[in-house]
Amino acid sequence: MNIAIDGPGGSGKSVLAKNLARRLGLVYVDTGALYRTVGLNACRHGVAMDDKEGIIASLEGITVGIKYEDGEQHVYLCNEDVSDYIRTPEISMYASAVSSVPEVRAFLDGTQRRMVERGGVVMDGRDIGTVIMPNADVKIFLFASPEHRAERRYEELLQKGEHVTLEEVLSDINKRDRADRERETAPAVPAEDAVMLDNSGFEPEDTFAAAIRIINEKLGTNYDDVL
Repeated sequence: MNIAIDGPGGSGKSVLAKNLARRLGLVYVDTGALYRTVGLNACRHGVAMDDKEGIIASLEGITVGIKYEDGEQHVYLCNEDVSDYIRTPEISMYASAVSSVPEVRAFLDGTQRRMVERGGVVMDGRDIGTVIMPNADVKIFLFASPEHRAERRYEELLQKGEHVTLEEVLSDINKRDRADRERETAPAVPAEDAVMLDNSGFEPEDTFAAAIRIINEKLGTNYDDVL
């Protein structure tokens, strides 16, 4: 079973995907982390977000990969574990910028598709159901209001020791939403056969339960025992 979860930043895709993978015995792949890693690399090289040629040039000679250690996903840039450096608002914006560059998507698509070919994957991102896993068994487009998503991301960043304001986080989310929707290459839009799931005001367990109901309805399964 392959499950695709798409949606805007801060909608809780990663938390849902991790919960589904853990409780259903699947492999979790956070594709957004791959784009964040490419964005981090561009940022470290002083490449501006709107410098397409500079972004392409920054790919030269780099390696990006995912490893699982003690059940947790770690993302590597040239053999450096950068998992703790890719979640800042600045790198979120870089991730959106680099993901609009076709050469970046081509660079990472092979990594993602090889993971899908193994089967038994839960993958989350912006274009999983439309581009990476068009034949996924279940496609969910998870969304919430910008205000709810900003509150979630704000609390997450505070717990990591980041010094940000809620207004700054909301502004970044609105900017990234607009960039993701309007980019020419693989815009962040729902697949035609995706099930829309609005989790505004939900706790993670509420979102998980709603996703399990969707899976049961789509596949005729009964995974109620994992709730």
